[in-house]
Amino acid sequence: MKQARGGASRTAGAATLAAVGVDELTDQPVSTRTERTARRVHSSRPAPKPPRKIRRAKRRERRRQRRTPVGRHPVATGLLVVLVALTPVWVSLGAALTNPSLGVSLPARAAEWTRDHGGRSFVAWLENEWYSHHPPKVGGAPSHAAIPRFASGPPATKTSPVTSKTGAPATKTTGGQVTKTTAAPAPTLKPLPAPSPLTPFASPPLAGEGRWHPVGRRVDGMPAVYETFLRPDAVHTSYVVGLAWFDTRLLQARLYSGSYIPGGGPYKYTAPVSLTASHSLVAAFNAGFRMQDANGGYYTQHKTVIPLRPGGASFVIYKNGSVNIGAWGKDVRMTPQVESVRQNLVLLVDHGRPAPNLNANDTTVWGYTLGNQVYVWRSGVGITASGALVYVGGPGLNITDLANLLVRAGAVRAMELDINTDWVSLSTYDPSTPHGAATPANGTDLLPNMVGTPQRWFYPWWSRDFFTLSAR
Repeated sequence: MKQARGGASRTAGAATLAAVGVDELTDQPVSTRTERTARRVHSSRPAPKPPRKIRRAKRRERRRQRRTPVGRHPVATGLLVVLVALTPVWVSLGAALTNPSLGVSLPARAAEWTRDHGGRSFVAWLENEWYSHHPPKVGGAPSHAAIPRFASGPPATKTSPVTSKTGAPATKTTGGQVTKTTAAPAPTLKPLPAPSPLTPFASPPLAGEGRWHPVGRRVDGMPAVYETFLRPDAVHTSYVVGLAWFDTRLLQARLYSGSYIPGGGPYKYTAPVSLTASHSLVAAFNAGFRMQDANGGYYTQHKTVIPLRPGGASFVIYKNGSVNIGAWGKDVRMTPQVESVRQNLVLLVDHGRPAPNLNANDTTVWGYTLGNQVYVWRSGVGITASGALVYVGGPGLNITDLANLLVRAGAVRAMELDINTDWVSLSTYDPSTPHGAATPANGTDLLPNMVGTPQRWFYPWWSRDFFTLSAR
C-alpha cells in the first residue's frame, strides 16, 4: 500500500514538472534547453556573405580610419619605395639605352648593360632561347640588296705601274718608231699573288659568287684588298656572307683600343682614327669578344693589360706592321718585335682544317656569349700559307659554317672574332687621290646589310677595340 502511494506521488510530481515546463531529469526549464539547442544548430551554419558593395565599403572605411597614407595605401606605398630605392638602376639603365657605343639597337645596349651588372648568364640564356626559336630560313635566294655591289662587275687582276724592271723609262713601238715614255718609279713593294676564285658551297652559283674583286685604296697603284661573297652552305641559300682578302706585303696592321675595351688606358692608338692616320687607312674591322668573355689576354705598346693565356688564339702584330695568327706559345710567342697581341678563345682552324671540337656545345671553349650551335652573325680572321689575311663575316652562321668558310678562303690558321649583329663590321676606304683622307663618305661596308657604318671607327666614344690595315 505504501509503494503504491509512492509511485503515485512520483507520477504526480512528474506531471507537475511537465506542467510548469521543467525537465524531470535535468531540472532545467524545457524552453531554455530547446532554445540553447536551436542556437547551437543555428551557429553551426555559415553566415551568408554581405553583398560586394557592402564589403568594399567596409574596407574603405577601415582604410579611412587608419591614421597615415602608408596605412591607407600599403601596396602603392610599397611599390613607390621599391621604385625610389632603384633610382640608381633606372638612371644607369637609361644612360646605357641612350649610349650608342654599347650598340646600334636598344636590345644590344640593354644586353651590354645587363652583362656589366651581373646578368651575363641571363643574357646568354635569353639570346640562346631567341636564336634557337628563330632559326635561319632554309632555301630561297638572297635579296638583291644583300649582295655586294661589286658582284655584277668583272673581277680585276693585280696590276703594276707601267715601268721596266729597273725603273728605267719604258719604251713602246708605234708605227715602226720607238718612242720613250715617262715611267713611274719602280715600286718598292712586291705584292702577293692575287687570290684565286672560290668554289661556292651552294649550286648553282649566283652571278659573281666566289669571284674576287679589288676594292679600296690602291697602294703604289696596286690593289691591296679583294672582296667576294658566298652563301654559307647548300641549305641556307638565302643568306650572303662577305669575305675579304688583305695583301700583308702592301698593308700594315694596327690594334686600336676602344673607349671600353680593353680598359686600363690611355693608349697611343685608340678610337677615333686620327686625321693623320686616315691618309693611309685602307680598311678596318672588328676585333674579338669583350675581354671578360674572350677567355684570353691583351698586350699592346709594351703593356700587358690582361695576361696572355697559353694556347689562346692570338692575333699578333709586329712592330713592322706584319701579322701572324696562331696558338700562343706554340705558333706565336713573345719577342722584342711584338707590338700587340689580341686573344679570343682558341683556334677555330688549324693546319688548314676546322678544329676537331666544333660540335661540342662547350661555352668554356667557344665563348660565354652564345652556344656554338646557334645561327647568328659571326666573324673570323685567318692567315693563309702565303701570309695574306682573310676575314669572314655575315649572318646565319654557326661555328662550323664560319670555320668552313675560312678554310675555303685559304686560311691555314684562324680564330673567331666578335659575333651578333651590332658588332660584326668591316669597312674599306677609297679616297679619290692616292694619299687622300679616308672618310665615311668614301667608305664601304663589306656587306650592304651590316649595321655598323664606315663612320664607326671615327667616333671618339666607340667602345670596342678594332684592327686597321693601312698602306705601307
